[in-house]
Amino acid sequence: MSQLVADSIAKTYPSRGRDLVILRGASLSLSGGESAAIMGPSGSGKSTLLNILGALEPPTSGTVTLDGTNPFTLTDGEQATFRNRRVGFVFQDHHLLPQCSALENVLLPTLAGVGDGGGSAAERAMRLLTRVGLSERVDHRPAELSGGERQRVAIARALINQPAVLLADEPTGNLDRTVAEVVADLMLGIHREEGTILVIVTHSEKLAARCEHRWTLVDGALVR
Repeated sequence: MSQLVADSIAKTYPSRGRDLVILRGASLSLSGGESAAIMGPSGSGKSTLLNILGALEPPTSGTVTLDGTNPFTLTDGEQATFRNRRVGFVFQDHHLLPQCSALENVLLPTLAGVGDGGGSAAERAMRLLTRVGLSERVDHRPAELSGGERQRVAIARALINQPAVLLADEPTGNLDRTVAEVVADLMLGIHREEGTILVIVTHSEKLAARCEHRWTLVDGALVR
């Protein structure tokens, strides 16, 4: 069972001659199959924390480990492989490539040469697209899909390499209430089926209430 641990994460940015403190001592621990919501006002550091958990940017101090590995001790190439294989990302804006079909977008993370590759990747992509209700839309490009459908493609893409951790930054923020509930159902359902660790940054009280754990960022620290 996977284990994600963030210990005393701090993050500061230089700002006009002095440091701008975003995070100060944020800590959490989650195991495979667990879900957590992180809430807080805009600008409180939620997305920054998610980026650190996903090894997209380093903390100023503190440590992040996934199954005992601290990605920030790895080389750049090793970090890229770590993110590709161990972490899946779902953003508020789906970030799909407009020139690629739904199936091609889902397969993109496998092209780095560290996924399953070949037929097995295509088969898993089809299974995931079927699971999110898009088996009839695999050849459609993003412009031919609704907002909810594009986000479902993004969820399938995030899961293609069977990551240990799924990080979602306001995944339903751009969707109307009904579509948001469908996307949330799919994301939470697949996370349980896959046994991933799920961390969601959200302003939605309804979505947060569906997670097993809930933290709020207050003055740069996570509080329950």
